[in-house]
Parts: sequence; C-alpha cells; structure tokens
Amino acid sequence: MADPQFTLFGSSHRMGSYILLFHITSTVQLAFGRFQQGKLFEIPEGDYIYLGSALGGTKSGSPLARRVIRHTSRTGGKPHHRIRETMQNLFSEKTVMGTREIKPSAKKLRWHIDYLLDLPEAEITHIVLIRSPLRIEQKLSELLEHLDEISLIAPRLGAQDTKASTHILKLTGSDQILEVLHTNIPGMIHS
Repeated sequence: MADPQFTLFGSSHRMGSYILLFHITSTVQLAFGRFQQGKLFEIPEGDYIYLGSALGGTKSGSPLARRVIRHTSRTGGKPHHRIRETMQNLFSEKTVMGTREIKPSAKKLRWHIDYLLDLPEAEITHIVLIRSPLRIEQKLSELLEHLDEISLIAPRLGAQDTKASTHILKLTGSDQILEVLHTNIPGMIHS
C-alpha cells in the first residue's frame, strides 16, 4: 500500500521496522541527549532519514503503531507532526494494525531521534512501515549508508544499541531513496 505520506510493506504483523523521512526547515544546533557527552551538532536545513524498529510487545499489542504515533508527537503540548493524523487513521483500520485506538502517554525525550523530531523546525514527510518480526535495521543501515544520496551526521547516531550502524542520516533525493527501499525491502522480509 502506498500513499504520498506513507509506504506499507508486509502484512499481518503488528510489530516491525519503520523509516521516517523528515525535513529540517532551517539550520539548528542540537545536542542528542548524552550522545558524545552532550556535544552540540550543527544540523543543516534539508532532508533526513531515521531507521527504527518496534519488535517487542504482546500478541494483542501494536508496538509498531504505538512507536510511530509516539514519533509523530511532540513534548509539552507542542503541535504534533502533520502526518500524525494520517497515521492514526491508518492504524485505526482493523486490517492494518488490529486496534481501534492508539493513545500515547505523555512523551519524554528518550532516544536520539526524539531530540530532533521535537524541534519546530522538524517535520516528518513520509513514513515507511515494514510489518515483519525480522530485525532488519542493520541491513537497512548498511544499504543506505553506501548510497551517494546519504551522508552521516555522526557514526552510531540514533543507534546506540548497535555496534556498527547509524540510524539518523542526512539525505538528498528522497524519491531515489524510496525507489531503493521499494526495490530492496521485500527481499529483506521474505528471506
């Protein structure tokens, strides 16, 4: 299933991986929590990509839906990302996530990506949902890191729980990236 705001791979699983494409409207200085001892990074205006997964939870839960709704929210009553309503509508379809209502609790900044997506300069533009119990973040990172359209902000950014990948990446050419993902993801989840 494809929509201008999201792409959906896999079926029947309520867990999986996801890819957020987002735009930063102006250059910002940002520390990603305690990453590299709280070092300030300059994040230039432009497009970015984040790789994540939501593989835990119970059989009756919807970890993928909950995680994506969390990422489309902001802290402290700030306006949510515009894509949030589209995602809530998608997840309310019983055939997609099997639940009628996803209500996140009050969001706290926890992961590196939270610090970036909480900024008013950040706006999620497209979400790729991969409904599969397989761990494919590492494969996705390896695929993307070697593309000309991708550059690193800092090694291991957004991926502190892995030894050799980076999950927040600078992006040029989101259309090309979506084509690469459309070509490669089916083989990752069916192998």
